[in-house]
Amino acid sequence: MSVKTNPGNFFEDFRLGQEIVHATPRTVTEGDVALYTSLYGTRFALNSSTPFAQTLGLERAPLDSLLVFHIVFGKTVPDISLNAIANLGYAGGCFGAIVYPGDTLSTTSTIIGLRQNKDGKTGVVYVHSVGVNQRNEMVLEYTRWVMVRKRDPNAPAPETVVPTLPESVAVEDLVVPYRVQPGAYDLARAGSPYLWDDYEVGEKIDHVDGVTIEEAEHMQATRLYQNTARVHFNLHVEKEGRFGRRIVYGGHIISLARAL
Repeated sequence: MSVKTNPGNFFEDFRLGQEIVHATPRTVTEGDVALYTSLYGTRFALNSSTPFAQTLGLERAPLDSLLVFHIVFGKTVPDISLNAIANLGYAGGCFGAIVYPGDTLSTTSTIIGLRQNKDGKTGVVYVHSVGVNQRNEMVLEYTRWVMVRKRDPNAPAPETVVPTLPESVAVEDLVVPYRVQPGAYDLARAGSPYLWDDYEVGEKIDHVDGVTIEEAEHMQATRLYQNTARVHFNLHVEKEGRFGRRIVYGGHIISLARAL
């Protein structure tokens, strides 16, 4: 049997401080934008209308920020989470430079923490990932932690290192890529009369609508992002796993919820 097969990394393959340059830079296109819109039905004027975006000082309608996230995230999967059981959480997410159709995105990750689970069969990998454009400008950075299978349950556990993760992004760390001119934001075209000052911490808003998760749609969306995690696709393997079926990519749920 050839050794050219790429089974992906297992928990014992990761090392603290390890830097991984992920393969397959992605030039995003208007086709990607159209497919993303068809999957989620987003209605944000800034991402839908070039004239609207230009009144705010942008050159054209930018990509939806979550589409940027999914593409940057998707680059990491073959190296980080091909053998994952589940992604467990995110922290410190921050968007940077605006992304337009025609930009090329690539991702680099650093292993910042490792913790083997008590069962000895899995472990949690903490990863800091940075996505950049073709000018090496940061478009997104975030930390995530993911439960990954071990190849050999008898492999020795690494030293446990659990990084301190921020509960929120500090105001001084937020990136404001452009300034909106006073009065330039068209509330009617935006579809909502509410601005920043109209919202309160703890306020609850009923968005009325709901959506049913479909198997075909979540797999199509995950393929759009070049996310190759087998937990989202391989029914025959996953029916023997802890959940008994394929699981939906969490980012798909985030995009659906935001669109509602």
